[in-house]
Amino acid sequence: MNISVLGCGRWGTFLAWYANKVGHNVMLWGRENSRNFIGLKETRSNDYLSLSEDVELTNSLEKAILFAEIIIISISAQELRSFANQLSSLNETQGKTFILCMKGLEANSGKRLSQVFREEVGKNVNLAVWVGPGHVQDFVNNIPNCMVIGSDNIEVTKRIVQELNSDLIRFYYGQDLIGNEIGAAAKNVMGIAAGMLDGLNYSSLKGSLMARGTKEISRLVRAMGGNDVTVYGLSHLGDFEATLFSDHSHNRKFGQALVEGKRFGKLAEGVATVKALDELSKQYDVQLPICNALFEIIFENKNAEETLKDLFLRPVKFEF
Repeated sequence: MNISVLGCGRWGTFLAWYANKVGHNVMLWGRENSRNFIGLKETRSNDYLSLSEDVELTNSLEKAILFAEIIIISISAQELRSFANQLSSLNETQGKTFILCMKGLEANSGKRLSQVFREEVGKNVNLAVWVGPGHVQDFVNNIPNCMVIGSDNIEVTKRIVQELNSDLIRFYYGQDLIGNEIGAAAKNVMGIAAGMLDGLNYSSLKGSLMARGTKEISRLVRAMGGNDVTVYGLSHLGDFEATLFSDHSHNRKFGQALVEGKRFGKLAEGVATVKALDELSKQYDVQLPICNALFEIIFENKNAEETLKDLFLRPVKFEF
C-alpha cells in the first residue's frame, strides 16, 4: 500500500520509517525550508534514525496526497487548523484515509483535533487518530509497545490496524474518540506536572498525580459525552510511563526546566493543552484542580512549589 506521512519532525520521520519497515511504499513530506527536511535531504537521517532509500522525500503537498491511500499527519497540534485548511483546497483528498498522530487540543477553543480537521476538510474523508505510549528512541532499538487506533468508523479502524500492526507496535481498536483524544492530550499536561515535581524533589508525589490526574480527566471525558473508563486505557494512563517517568519526554523536561528556572527549547505540546483544558473546564463546568494549578503556574506566574503543595496537601476529604 502507498502511505504518505506529512511532517518530518522526530515523530513524523519515525512514522515514515515504521510504515516502510512493515512493508509499505512511503512518501515523507516536509516544508522545503524546514531544518528537518533539509537535513533528511542531505543525509537521510536525523538524531534518532536513518531512512531507507525506499522512502521518497517531497516538499509537494499535492504530490504526497496524490501518492497515497493512507495519509498520516504529524505536525504541531496548534498548526493543524491552518494546515487542514491548506489540504482542503486540494481536490485529491476525497475518499482518502487520514490518521492524526498528534496529542493535543486546539488551545483557544478546546476542540479535539478530529473536530478541527473535519471542520476544515469536511466529511468526505475517513479519519482516525493514532495515540498511546512509545518513544522513537525505544522503537528504533526494537523495544516494542502497545498503541491505539481510534475512529468513529470501526471498519476504518480495523483496516488501519491490519495494515500497520507488527511485533514492534501492537495496536488496539479505540472505540471512544472523545476519550482517546482528550486522554492523549491531557497526559502531556500530567507530564508537565510530573516534571515540576521532579524539579522540586517531590518525585514521590507522582503516584498521587497519576491517581488524581486520571480521575480528574475521566470526569471531563464523561461530561463531554465520552466513556470515562477510556482514560484508564492506553491513550492516557497507559502513556504515563512514557511521559511522567521518561528522560525522553519533552513535556516532563519542560516542567522540570520551568521550576529550575532553565530554558527548554523544544516543543512541549502540553503547554497549549493546559490552555485548552482550562477552556473545557469552563465550557463543561467540570473542576480540573491539577490542570488549573498548572495554568496558574505557567500563565499567571504563581509559585510552583506553593501551588503544587497546596494542591496535593489539601484539607482531608474522602478519596472516592
